Order: sequence, then C-alpha cells, then structure tokens
Amino acid sequence: METNYSLLFYLKKPKNYTTGPIPIYMRITVNAPGKEVSTGRECEPHRWCSKSNRESGNKESTRLLNSYLDELNKKVEEAHTLLTKERKEITSTSLKNKFLGKEEKKPMLMELFTLHNNQMEELIGNEYEDNTLKGYKTTFRHLTSYLITKYEVGDICIDALDYNFIKGFEHHLKTFFNLAPVSAKKYIKNFKKVVNNYCIKPRLLKDNPFSDYTNKAKAKEREFLHQVQLDRMVDKDIRVQRVDRVRDIFVFCCYTGLSYADVKKLKRSEIMTGVDGGKWIFTSRKKTETNSSIPLLAPAINIINKYKKHPLCSEYVLPVLSNQKMNSYLKEIADMCDITQNLTFHLSRHTFATTVTLSNGVPIESVSKMLGHLDLKTTQHYAKVLNTKISDDMKALKKKLAIA
Repeated sequence: METNYSLLFYLKKPKNYTTGPIPIYMRITVNAPGKEVSTGRECEPHRWCSKSNRESGNKESTRLLNSYLDELNKKVEEAHTLLTKERKEITSTSLKNKFLGKEEKKPMLMELFTLHNNQMEELIGNEYEDNTLKGYKTTFRHLTSYLITKYEVGDICIDALDYNFIKGFEHHLKTFFNLAPVSAKKYIKNFKKVVNNYCIKPRLLKDNPFSDYTNKAKAKEREFLHQVQLDRMVDKDIRVQRVDRVRDIFVFCCYTGLSYADVKKLKRSEIMTGVDGGKWIFTSRKKTETNSSIPLLAPAINIINKYKKHPLCSEYVLPVLSNQKMNSYLKEIADMCDITQNLTFHLSRHTFATTVTLSNGVPIESVSKMLGHLDLKTTQHYAKVLNTKISDDMKALKKKLAIA
C-alpha cells in the first residue's frame, strides 16, 4: 500500500482570464491522478514563485498568505498521519477527504465490538451467562490497549484488519499482559467471533482477515478426580451445613455431568422415567441449547432425595449457591479431603466424563450425548482414557489370547 504523498501549490488560471490575481490551488497526490483543492486565496502571477510554491516579497500581506499556505500544508500532513495510524487505505481521494473533513463513514472495529457486547448483555440469563460477557469485555479492553500502544488510536477501521494486525494483537497479549499462549488464544477466539458475526457475515468485509491465521496453542490436560478421591469426598463427614451442601451439589454433578449453569436451572419437572424404567434427567444445555438425556445413578438420586424438602427446592432440584461461593467453598472441601487438584466446579463435569463413565466402559458416544456436546472432539477434550482402563481392557485380551 502506497503511503507517501506530495503536495503542490500552484496558480490556476480561470477561463477567459486576461489580467489580475489568479486563484491558488493545491494538488494532493498519492498515486496519479492527484486531487486539487482550492485554497480560497489569490496571487498576482508576477509575484508567484513556482520554485518555492509561495508568493515572493517582503510585504505583510505576503507573509500572511505564505503562513496560511504553510498551515494548509501542516493540516494535510496531520490528515496523512491520522490515516496512517488508523491503517486506512491512503489514496489521493481519501487524503483529500480527510483534510476536508469529508470522510466516508466506514465501520470501526471497536464500535462494532461495543454493539456486540451491548447486545450480548441484553441476552444475559437467556442465551448467555455473565462469565461469557465478562470474557468479551476483557477482550475489548485488551484490544483497546493494543490499539493505543501500537497505533496510538482508540479505534480502527475494519478495512485495516489483516494477518499482521491479528499476529500483533496475539504478541501484545503475550508480552504486554504476560498471558500464556492458551489464554491469548481464548481472547483471539472472542475477537474472531466478533469479526465473523459483525464484519464478515454482514459483508462489511470482502476478505476474512483470519483466513491465513492459525494458533496451535494447546490447552493443558483437563483435571478430574480419580475414583478414590471422589469416594473420599462422598464419605467425608462435613458438619458445616453450607459446605456440606456445596459438596453434595458438586458430587451430584460428578455423577450427572451437568455444568454449573445447568444444575442451577434444573427443575423437578425435568426428572422423568426413562426407557429403562429408571429416573432420567431430560434437560437442555444452557450454553449450546442441545438436549441431554442422563440416566440417574444411585449417588445422584440419594442427593436429590436429601433436598426434597429444602425450602429452595419446591421447583428446582437442588439449592445451588452462586458460582463464586461454590468455588470458594470447594477450596475448603479440597483441603478437608486432601485433594491436590485445583478444585473448581467445572472439574465435576470432567470427573463424570473420565472417572464415572469412560473408565467404567461407557462408550464415548454415549458420554458425549449425556454431556450435550455438539461433536465428539469436544468430548475427547473432557474424557481421558486412564491407564487403569487400558489395563482392564487388555486383561480381557490377554486372557483370550492365552486360551487360544
């Protein structure tokens, strides 16, 4: 993209000119042809110096005229600097329009990002969770920091988005905010979703700036509780009521695979008789709006029965606290039960996938269906095949081969 420009002041004779002062014009050129603009000033032809592009002489009127032309030159330079910082395409026309304040209003990145966040906020409790919005607001702040640090602007035209901009943002996340590659990838993903939904799909951008961008950062292994740890938590005598309640809800999710958002909204009406005559959960995942059908295991049924008469459970199955309080009390429970993992509520979902189901021979396709995943790849991130499961599976094969 051409970024240099030239500026020429010259006299432009009007039609049928005979004598007298001639209007002074300026020509702004990035690539031919240039664009001319009237300065609104005149000069006698014999006083004009074509070498300096200024009026010659020592009169006060000459000094004022040349000072005015110098000011115009400075304003064109400022317009060029702004276009460069905003990473907009610089042409003779765009520079002229910027100078005249007649720019075509083009979509700006942070304006669209603000629109996205505002619309998401209106759907909190319906389509989105508070934590989802929080992630996008953090992405917004990180992008703003990048624009100010790198380009010295608070917003940028979406036409400026390209591979280099995205890689620069990734680098800013890792250096300025000292984020791990996986954490940086999360914010890039949020940024990509906004660009896709508010720039590409509405056809405000011809090309996808993410088409050549890849991020190979891999997430850490998902943590989960082993069976011995889960049993230890179930058997622990907890006499503080609020902590006992959190333990029960966490264990319930270890045996059902429900997320925090889904167990919080789980109603008694969603527990019905399944195809096998037993009690099942039939619910819709809040995050993906996919249906989950989960047969209830004995530990989960026992917990449901325990809270049947709880004052908060006339409509809902369990008296779930706020996510923040749940995670806070889980730290206490981890200490009580000698659990070394970073015990957060979401770990219960991984425990269901790995320890409770997959390790006990439940096919991953069934695990995926119960978790409400849209594809098997997501389930594979949750569920890990443990060495104990491999050992059990191979024992059967060894026995078969020994007989043969």
